[in-house]
Amino acid sequence: MSTKATTVSAQTLVSTAVPAAKLPQYVAALIATIGGFCLGTVLGWTSPVLTSLSDYYGFEVNVDSQAWIGSIMAIGAMVGGLPMSWMLDTFGRKSTIIILTVPTVAAWMMIIFAPSVTVICIARFILGFTTGAYAVAVPLYTSEISENEIRGTLGTYFQLQLTIGITSAYILGSLLPIFWMTMVCGCIPVVLALAMLIIPETPTYYLKKFRVDEARKALQWFRGSHYDVEPELMLLKANLDQMEAERVPFTQAFVTTPAKRGLVVGLGVMFFQQVQVESMLSYSTPESIFKAAGSSMSPSLQTIIVGLIMVVMTWVATLAIDRAGRRPLLLISASIMAICTAILGVYFLLLEKTPDFAKTIGSVPIVSLSIFIIVFSLGFGPIPWMFMSEIFPPQIKGPACSIACFFNWFSVFMVTKFFGDLQSKFGSYGTFWIFSGISIAGTFFVLNLVPETKGKSMEEIQKELGATPQMTPEDRMENGQKPAKF
Repeated sequence: MSTKATTVSAQTLVSTAVPAAKLPQYVAALIATIGGFCLGTVLGWTSPVLTSLSDYYGFEVNVDSQAWIGSIMAIGAMVGGLPMSWMLDTFGRKSTIIILTVPTVAAWMMIIFAPSVTVICIARFILGFTTGAYAVAVPLYTSEISENEIRGTLGTYFQLQLTIGITSAYILGSLLPIFWMTMVCGCIPVVLALAMLIIPETPTYYLKKFRVDEARKALQWFRGSHYDVEPELMLLKANLDQMEAERVPFTQAFVTTPAKRGLVVGLGVMFFQQVQVESMLSYSTPESIFKAAGSSMSPSLQTIIVGLIMVVMTWVATLAIDRAGRRPLLLISASIMAICTAILGVYFLLLEKTPDFAKTIGSVPIVSLSIFIIVFSLGFGPIPWMFMSEIFPPQIKGPACSIACFFNWFSVFMVTKFFGDLQSKFGSYGTFWIFSGISIAGTFFVLNLVPETKGKSMEEIQKELGATPQMTPEDRMENGQKPAKF
């Protein structure tokens, strides 16, 4: 080993003699992912209020209008992710999240005092835009403040907060009038904006803007006052310097092997996430499954129970993801979801052909639904959001995250549009079997294409995706090469 290499090793030992503090990273991630909570309230708001809107507003909100109020949010979310690459690099990750809270609060106020269905739809579109933007900005912020060993755990917080937001909307809708429920939802973005003021911008953003002292202070905040941040700061600088040295035209960056494979993986997991969960939870609805099972439980209680299961199991995922790894959880999730939807298909076929026999096994669909929710929340629920910050090469991360979020919400819209048509043509049992087939396809997709990213640096992940071996930032540091631009 060279003298220089020995020197760097010693520096690393000094920095790790006092381990980095984890608590500031957890706190910052929990604060930033309140953006996921905001998204959850937007998604969950419609379920308890749609059928009562006419009474609240005093004008007719017919079935067609209700459909638009529910679905236009997905269109807004599709659009919301597109300008995020520019905003995040121009204003910063932290400032972008704070800026987004202004139109979010304004849209909730529009809903409270809306004079027409058109205004409600405009407000829902704005909410879709801003919360779709959160889905890009928040995971990026979380990934840039995290150490490798807890990056997965912190990456699942977005989905955890999202499920808490959905469930909170269900509970608020069952307890409060529409006015107060909506008012509470409108206050959450204010909490997000105020809380974001107490945590720093990401060190990566500061370094990209050549604000080294501010990057050092931010990194010190995230790692603790007794941690030596200089080796990590040097490595961050070297990573950015290498990225700058390898910069190619935008279109050319998208045709590299790791970029193409990253996009396939990123878009694939987003597709399987949304098609599976939307088909099961939003449009076949837990209510129809409970009803088919002969349950007399109220619809509001059913949705609350489903939401609580998702919250608990997503929390379990935050504990498991950096221990079990991403691939095993995704494989377990997809394969068991395939079995659950296949069983539901069989049950609904029996319900149509032999209803008396089906009623004797009424617990089967409820058990299948519960297991589906559990395994979804462990794997395909949280991991796709986390993958966005891990799987894309640095040169295209911003635009690629925007594309992935666009595709995610496009998948939501397509399921919304065609699920009813599938049920009309193939019946409930045939539709469940179709989605069982999609889950099987998702299993093979993960098995053959999705890399394991647990505990790996971004450079190691890119090598797995086919990046050409070259001198790494660590090698450059060992050879005494320091970033020229800092």
